[in-house]
Amino acid sequence: MLGYVTIGANDSAAAFAFYDAVLATIGWAKHSEFPGWRGYGLGGRAEGQTVWICTPFDKQPATPGNGMMIAFSAKSHEEVDAFYTAALANGGTDEGAPGPRIYAPGWYSAYVRDPTGNKLAIVFNP
Repeated sequence: MLGYVTIGANDSAAAFAFYDAVLATIGWAKHSEFPGWRGYGLGGRAEGQTVWICTPFDKQPATPGNGMMIAFSAKSHEEVDAFYTAALANGGTDEGAPGPRIYAPGWYSAYVRDPTGNKLAIVFNP
């Protein structure tokens, strides 16, 4: 299991607003914050898998990695739909609308990019 993931941001305010909105749809919330950084976890706890949104340490622009994608787990189709809707309403862009996928029976997912261009998936896989 991963301990944490960092996602680079060029505009912290836009990124924080985006992640506050989309992660709330799956029960995640901010657990920590300091200049240029905000940490999120399930229920706002800094336990288990966590995600940090941050400006890069090297002060260079954040860029999305080619082939890199972070997938969040949803508990229902409704959570997938809500995450996707919140993403588009908060500066994200569409990379694949919610719906069933051929990857596995029951797989239901959506794909978006955050305001920096990082690719995210939201997946319900019973």
